[in-house]
Amino acid sequence: MSKTHYTCQQCGGTAPRWLGKCPHCGAWNSLIETVLEATPASKNRLSLAAAPAGLLGLAAASESTPIAEIQASEVERTPTGHEELDRVLGGGVVAGAVVLIGGDPGIGKSTLLLQALDALQRQGQPTLYVSGEESAAQVALRARRLGLAGSQVPVLVEIQLEQILATLERTRPAVAVIDSIQTLYSNQLSSAPGSVSQVRECAAHLTRAAKASGSAIVLVGHVTKEGALAGPRVLEHMVDTVLYFEGDTHSPYRLIRAVKNRFGAVNEIGVFAMTERGLKGVSNPSAIFLSQHSQPVPGSCVLVTLEGTRPLLVEIQALVDSGGPSPRRLSVGLERERLAMLLAVLHRHAGVSCMDQDVFVNAVGGVRISEPAADLAVLLAIASSLRNRALPQGFLAFGEVGLAGEVRPAPRGQERLREAAKLGFKAALLPQANMPKKSDAALHKALAGMTLHPVERIEDALELARGF
Repeated sequence: MSKTHYTCQQCGGTAPRWLGKCPHCGAWNSLIETVLEATPASKNRLSLAAAPAGLLGLAAASESTPIAEIQASEVERTPTGHEELDRVLGGGVVAGAVVLIGGDPGIGKSTLLLQALDALQRQGQPTLYVSGEESAAQVALRARRLGLAGSQVPVLVEIQLEQILATLERTRPAVAVIDSIQTLYSNQLSSAPGSVSQVRECAAHLTRAAKASGSAIVLVGHVTKEGALAGPRVLEHMVDTVLYFEGDTHSPYRLIRAVKNRFGAVNEIGVFAMTERGLKGVSNPSAIFLSQHSQPVPGSCVLVTLEGTRPLLVEIQALVDSGGPSPRRLSVGLERERLAMLLAVLHRHAGVSCMDQDVFVNAVGGVRISEPAADLAVLLAIASSLRNRALPQGFLAFGEVGLAGEVRPAPRGQERLREAAKLGFKAALLPQANMPKKSDAALHKALAGMTLHPVERIEDALELARGF
């Protein structure tokens, strides 16, 4: 009878019996039953603890090289034919790189990757699409819906790791897509596909194959109900790049965010629109994050945020309404804990109380904002909704707010102002430290039609906003 143990889906730690909480990483309800791999006993096996010191020194020592003597050059990149995807990848596909992409079911992962492989194939790059979830006929039907009926991308329907590795070795594609890593299994393990051991071992073998052959491999990963990539956390450490699909499946827009990238900027985003012909890049993403109001409305303030290297204009909307004895605080696209902190700062340093009010904050367009430079725009939107007084049209704000009520500078403030001026904004409320220098004539020329209002305290910002 085969023995079993319980393995944590988050960290890969094991326990002899089921526990509600993993004893290694503390994750709840993450232990699943797996078959214990049988290891043949050997009478001649010698443990490291009992081995003599001389036996441990049999291996030849490896030579180390000083960093200054290592020859390193900029890696070459192959464009995928999709500008927004290339932006997230850092400029294109790198030979030998392993990319892990995750997202909700039906959000467009397979669609985008099939489009990218077709574009690479038309450029003369050998490709391979390995499908573990769909049949070849289903892949062909999707290609026809996307207008790729004449695509020459080879499709392999296989879930056995050894067969896939043999095909990669024989065909040597420049880019291969594995859809998905959770469906693969290795004959060396007896556990089911999708288990921690199978996912970890299959990913490790594919990573070694990519580094040895120079083929770039893209792994499609499932996500949990919390939105994190399923499987062991070590999976994200193995690969070179981790991309997440974001956005509501009911919305026509999709966002891809790089949360790890050894060959490019982290937190870079690409914006796509879902059409009948698949995903198309959005050249001016700020337009989808700004609501088109014919007249200024209370509770709305435009923010210039940075996503990787790209400045984006996003509308922050707030609704403050009378609440009951337990007022609610809800934020969509922003951190709820930071919202509670900002409301406390607003009360303590600006005398604006929302203790008996429900406060709802939303970032328009489904974008997720994590940088603190959104603080000032959030507070101005809340104050505008509470007073039922709209901010003027063509007005924006950015800046971090501290617990002492100070308005701190935001990084790369000049790029934010340039983007706002390019889109026709006429007034900006910004930290004093982000004011352009008098010697920067080029920047002053670019901002000629914009009025800048520098502030150092949150109470000064609200006082200025009252005068508009």
